[in-house]
Amino acid sequence: MKRSGLKRCKRIVVKVGTSLLTPPRGKIYAPRFFDLAHQIVGLMDRGHEVVLVASGAVGLGAQRLGLAERPKSIPAKQAAAAVGQIDLCRRFGRAFAREHHVIGQILLTHVGLADRVRFLNARHTLEELLAGGIVPLINENDTVSTEELRFGDNDMLSALVVNTCSANLLILLTDTDGLHDRHPEKDGAERIAEVSEVTAKILKLSGGPGSEFGTGGMRSKLEAARTAARFGVPTVIADGQAADVLAGIVDGEDLGTLVHPAENQLSSRKHWIAFSQKPRGTLTLDSGAIRALCERRASLLPAGVVGVAGKFRVGDLVRCVTAAGREVARGLIAYESAEVEMIMGQRTSRISTVLGYCNGNAIIHRNDLIVL
Repeated sequence: MKRSGLKRCKRIVVKVGTSLLTPPRGKIYAPRFFDLAHQIVGLMDRGHEVVLVASGAVGLGAQRLGLAERPKSIPAKQAAAAVGQIDLCRRFGRAFAREHHVIGQILLTHVGLADRVRFLNARHTLEELLAGGIVPLINENDTVSTEELRFGDNDMLSALVVNTCSANLLILLTDTDGLHDRHPEKDGAERIAEVSEVTAKILKLSGGPGSEFGTGGMRSKLEAARTAARFGVPTVIADGQAADVLAGIVDGEDLGTLVHPAENQLSSRKHWIAFSQKPRGTLTLDSGAIRALCERRASLLPAGVVGVAGKFRVGDLVRCVTAAGREVARGLIAYESAEVEMIMGQRTSRISTVLGYCNGNAIIHRNDLIVL
């Protein structure tokens, strides 16, 4: 996809990193809230629809509570988020009010989006807000999250929101001007303008975690971009400190790093299956089953399973891996883990005999299976 085509992207998800709102060694950067609101309304005036995903609740709360560093314990993080979410919404509400626009706050969790009904409810809410010219302000519900606070970040949440609202473009604003061929502070470091595919080699170019109060780094942004790419959506990782950066990106200027959409794109439902849920178990497959899945896009039959790990129920997401542990596919399982252990390696005609019932010939039907 050429950068010139970005101006045709009607619906845009903009994610703002913690480092832009609460610099590690400074106070809350209040002017940036107003600058972002001005830029977003500028895009709206040009006919674009914008969904804003904002990190920073924990960081804002920690600074308002006078904490010198990011809280370590889950309860302390949740307490900081409870204070910070109010402040985050208040600051953006005031900034957009100056632009004569209203915001609507939506608090999401990865767990919530994994539930299909909640996913669709979130989609309907977003559609209603956008239709009314209201700017959706999305943040992870850190006050009730546990595992999400420890391992998650809003980069991935923004990629999931792309599917939720059927966006055409994802913009990840951070404090660097994109991906570089080495650490940006090293001599001779050059920005990588475009990435056709986020491969293992590309991921190695990313550094470690983000700022003191943030959880994301360049790696999490690349992983989010890869997730959005499977939905057919391009991502631009850019410096949120640059003047009029949003308009520049949409106008096709050479800003940040453009990650192209993937060739093997997923439907909305399959994207939801692949990325909005967390795997509950793992199936090890033989070479014949792997070829059937990857080359013929066939369903997974019990005969091709040689190992089962984890405890899962019908409808849970499971990983499909090679003997060496490389994940090749994932999908919604049709049998419980104990049942899969009983029928693995068997012909489909043996399912009813072994289990006393049959829930279909496939352990994972091809309609519920995603090849990675």
